[in-house]
Amino acid sequence: MTMKKLLKGGLAAVMALSMYACSANSGGSSSSDGGAIKLGMSGPLSGGAAIYGQAVQRGAEIAIEEVNEAGKVKFELNAQDDEADPTKSPNAYGVLKDWGMQVSLGCVTSGAGSAVSADYQNDKIFAMTPSGSSMDVILNSATNEYYGTVFQMCFTDPNQGVASADYLSAHSDLGSKVAVIWKNDDNYSTGVHDKFVEEANKVGLEIVSDSTFNDSNDSDFSVQIKAAQDSGADILFLPIYYEPAAAILVAADQVGYKPTVFGVDGLDGILGVEGFDTSLAEGVYLLTPFSADATDEKTVNFVKKYQEKYGEIPNQFAADAYDVVYAFAKACEEGGVTADMSASDIAEIMVKQFTSMTFDGITGTGMTWAETGEVSKDPKAMVIKDGAYVGVQD
Repeated sequence: MTMKKLLKGGLAAVMALSMYACSANSGGSSSSDGGAIKLGMSGPLSGGAAIYGQAVQRGAEIAIEEVNEAGKVKFELNAQDDEADPTKSPNAYGVLKDWGMQVSLGCVTSGAGSAVSADYQNDKIFAMTPSGSSMDVILNSATNEYYGTVFQMCFTDPNQGVASADYLSAHSDLGSKVAVIWKNDDNYSTGVHDKFVEEANKVGLEIVSDSTFNDSNDSDFSVQIKAAQDSGADILFLPIYYEPAAAILVAADQVGYKPTVFGVDGLDGILGVEGFDTSLAEGVYLLTPFSADATDEKTVNFVKKYQEKYGEIPNQFAADAYDVVYAFAKACEEGGVTADMSASDIAEIMVKQFTSMTFDGITGTGMTWAETGEVSKDPKAMVIKDGAYVGVQD
């Protein structure tokens, strides 16, 4: 943000204000409108996971432009870079709070989000994360109580695990023996994995190999691939993010191992990994709430605008953020929220609205929320075909 010199005698005050404004918007973006409700968010806008944070910011900004143009509700966005680091998200939260954040898109990633969920509860600020899917984002594991002001637009990790096991069980043509490779120091991966294994046992899905890795050994997957191949697994389930998934596909290709690869929403982004041969992702399945090739008017318009502005197809994270903003708009309009209200008063209204309303978006129709903050909507199966995500017709 830049400021023009106003009065010679007030130069010091102007400089002080300018320094504060630069700090509040560092690494992110903000428009200024005194009559707008202030939306905050933090996410990896730089670093290895930047594809997620940038997608969320871009999807939110498109929705905000449309909502503001409609004129019933007006929003202003401030996006801070937390680098997907739980030690840095509290600082990003502090910057947003000092800025005057009234409502929030929370954090993009689960680890960073769980580090500040208690702050949203204590400060009585309503947050809905587009993509922080761990239960730790909405549930205080120390007290086993839900935060109450932190909601999710994305599926929870347990729900993704259950849905994946159910899908594979119902589609035996994809394979019958499952190998799982997961990350044991990541809330997202462990949450999906544990529920997947539990549900697989219930539905009779055979898991023949269960291998893990962590930050200290996430570059060489030869051991995990050998275990999967030696077990005779014809399905490789990857409840992980796209970067290690890309490395795993390279390792599988090097030994001629060609199972059906199946993942969840963390794989959305694999086609954008720098230096990755995307032909290795051909035929990869994933469950996601968003299909960029859907033909409904809302999705078509969103995808078109996103492509025009950013030169690429939006992923699920961008779509979820787009839906969060529109859901906020509906809740604010129907709940009578105005920009002069306190964050705590707005939070009370938002909780009431979200636990009673139904929302139709591009990541699902007939969405509802429980008091826990969990969303109810149906996942969609996608497959990578000819270098693009294509909806699977059951």
